[in-house]
Amino acid sequence: MSVIYYSGDIHGNPQGVVRFSRKMELSETDIVVLLGDVGANYYRDGRDLEVKRALDSVGATVLCIHGNHEIRPARIPSYQKKSWNGGSVWYEERFPNLLFAEDGEVYLLEGLSHIAIGGAYSVDKMYRLERGYGWWPDEQPSQKVKEKVEQVLGQRDWKIDVVLSHTCPYRYEPREAFLPMIDQNLVDCSTEVWLENVEARLEYGHWFCGHWHIDKHVDKMHFLFHDFESSMQFKGSDRE
Repeated sequence: MSVIYYSGDIHGNPQGVVRFSRKMELSETDIVVLLGDVGANYYRDGRDLEVKRALDSVGATVLCIHGNHEIRPARIPSYQKKSWNGGSVWYEERFPNLLFAEDGEVYLLEGLSHIAIGGAYSVDKMYRLERGYGWWPDEQPSQKVKEKVEQVLGQRDWKIDVVLSHTCPYRYEPREAFLPMIDQNLVDCSTEVWLENVEARLEYGHWFCGHWHIDKHVDKMHFLFHDFESSMQFKGSDRE
């Protein structure tokens, strides 16, 4: 039986995914969803290649949501698009098992509809810029992306089984995970506010997000970092 597994940010360190895949003896019909900040498109050098090789070889298909610590594949010449389970994904020919979701696309995975909504604001933006680290101005969803998401959900009568996002709706922000050295008054939370508006209109079963480096559940919201959860916990169940 094929299973979908969900987990959080790995920031360029694939070893947790590799160990989990070996332990679970994942096959090519299984899917591992990483909820952003994968770090496979960060350095644009051999370090990225090592991450991609490791993820591509775990035995399962790996689907990555866009985070705020990576370049969008659309900006990298080696990536191309293809159709996959009802939606469009980005991939490179030499890493066929490593896929990057396109924001606003809906994927039918094991009978469950999943919508991808990537991106978030980087609270470490200035730190990275001052040190010459990577930062990209399109880290958050654009107005065009937001309109696409709302249009797609509207076409589905605002019903979806699973939301895959990087950050979370504003009211669910885990304040215990806020970094103490960051002035929250300077943080751009426009993506979280927009997601809260989406969540208020949406009838959904489960919402998975990463970004916050925390593992916990609140209502239907699943925050994931190191933990792995599977679709077996709710597959075949009705929306709550």
